[in-house]
Amino acid sequence: MPSADECWSFQVDASSAEMLREVLAGAGALVCGRRLFDLTNGWDDNHPIGAPVVVVTHRAPGDAAKWPRTTFVDGVARAREIAGDRHVSIASADIARQALDLGLVDEVCISLVPVLLGNGIPYFADLTDAPHRFDDPTVIQGKGATHLWYRVRR
Repeated sequence: MPSADECWSFQVDASSAEMLREVLAGAGALVCGRRLFDLTNGWDDNHPIGAPVVVVTHRAPGDAAKWPRTTFVDGVARAREIAGDRHVSIASADIARQALDLGLVDEVCISLVPVLLGNGIPYFADLTDAPHRFDDPTVIQGKGATHLWYRVRR
């Protein structure tokens, strides 16, 4: 399945492809942290989901103009404005945790794959306003991946 950046494609089964198409079509902004932005060189200003990127950071790069589709902010509120009536995706464990604690998250999508990486930053570690409760998931069973969509209870 192609992405918004012709350099990247997703090798997935039909069920996962349908879910990915829905995610890509609804994406209005992607939020990430400075570490991921730096590791990916800002995706060369063309993230595979095709949406503008909002980098939450306390220090924007000196050459920020190099990424015209990227906004550097110190909070996530600007992402909502950029996304308009489309959804905001969060690609950062720490920012996802903070947004959930602040009541800014409406849905959580978890994709389970049969791989254990063994390190990294765990999503939703150190929640300060836990427990958070979700509705029963919508389950999309792919080949090699199970996607769970949870609506956050208010």
